[in-house]
Amino acid sequence: MWKRDEAVKPTSGQPAVSSQPEVVPVVAQPEARRTEKSMVNIGKSVVIKGELNGSEDLMVEGNVEGRIELKDHVLTIGPNGKIKAQVLAKAVVIQGEVNGNITATEKVDIRDGGSVDGDIIAPRIAIAEGAHFRGSVDMQRKGAAQGQAQGQSPSVQPAAPRPAEKPPSVQPAAH
Repeated sequence: MWKRDEAVKPTSGQPAVSSQPEVVPVVAQPEARRTEKSMVNIGKSVVIKGELNGSEDLMVEGNVEGRIELKDHVLTIGPNGKIKAQVLAKAVVIQGEVNGNITATEKVDIRDGGSVDGDIIAPRIAIAEGAHFRGSVDMQRKGAAQGQAQGQSPSVQPAAPRPAEKPPSVQPAAH
């Protein structure tokens, strides 16, 4: 079997010189891309009254009163954040206080120290130990939650009340 090292051996103390140039493969480096999503931060001293819409993730450390709509993005309410608004987002993470109804198309996560007073509509909900929640929960599927958030009526109709069942009659056993 032929081996490259045996094919060209120096005859004297000089290093072997190959007749073919050495080829060093060049690996193209992909351009450095930003892997993390950009997030807008509303600081502690900022107060917003009105409607807040956006097309990127949002972190709120200040006060917001009115309506927040981030349909395809994540809303994070930081530990200092105080929200008094109707919220619509893809996902909502609460570490501060929210007074108002929350609709999320993916998930609502109330972390330790977080507080929510209002109704939640989301397919997934997590409430950590130490969190506060007062309201109702509706865990609809994604499509139903989106429809209701857009003002459409939910596709599931409430069940009709059942007629009262008769209690079973007790008859003495025949001996």
